[in-house]
Amino acid sequence: MKRTLAAAILSSVLALSTSALAKGPDSYQVTGQVTEITPEVIVVLKGKERFEIARDPADKTEVKVGDKVTIKYKMTATSIEKKK
Repeated sequence: MKRTLAAAILSSVLALSTSALAKGPDSYQVTGQVTEITPEVIVVLKGKERFEIARDPADKTEVKVGDKVTIKYKMTATSIEKKK
């Protein structure tokens, strides 16, 4: 009984630590006015800063130029170049 309980506790601890290590990238958000939009990209202007963000094909939100929106996004590396 004690061994079973200890094994269950150890299994739970390992599962929690593994899921913490497998955490994905941080999420970010930007709120601003839509200046351009295509099925693939949405461009938002926040003050003088321009954010060009790829759109998920699954997102079917109807947005038009001039709308104020809040976009949640994650950053993904598309290539990495090692420097000397």
